[in-house]
Amino acid sequence: MFKHRLRATIAGLVAVAIAAGGTFAGGASASTAKAASNAPLQNCTFKTYNKGRYLTAVGGGGRTTDVLHTDAVRARSWEKFTLVDSGDGSSTIRYGIQTKTGNYLTAVGGGGRVTDVMHSDATQLRDWEKLTLTSLGGGVYAIQTIDGHYLTAVGGGGRITDTIHSDATRIGSWEKFRVACNQ
Repeated sequence: MFKHRLRATIAGLVAVAIAAGGTFAGGASASTAKAASNAPLQNCTFKTYNKGRYLTAVGGGGRTTDVLHTDAVRARSWEKFTLVDSGDGSSTIRYGIQTKTGNYLTAVGGGGRVTDVMHSDATQLRDWEKLTLTSLGGGVYAIQTIDGHYLTAVGGGGRITDTIHSDATRIGSWEKFRVACNQ
């Protein structure tokens, strides 16, 4: 019930923003409208909060090593993701983050790791692929794994090795991402 009310509220806010000629959630007016209808949110980018670098699915996805980088200064195809509502009926909207290859990002072990943290080779949306985007306002989000940990852009981003951890238990600046869709 809460999930449906949230979607209806978001759809209403989007309609008001669009009618006023503006955008909603950091330029994601069209994507937020799609969220209200359960359709996937496409062309989504994740920018590290500290250094403003884009999250990259190396090779477009489909990997178990050298999976993610946080050093891109432009959003090209490997930096664009699709958010898929898991539709699991929970009161919190959980998303699968799909890469260019159609694979999902996986928080290995459900989260809580500093090595072998993420994979991008899942072909189905199961528990380890379900991530919660917690809005912090102004288009900034924390990304929470199924076990309640948060994703961290190590060093605030700008890295090609040891890029993401999934063991944070609180939201600090390295756990914040600017998310925008349909750009």
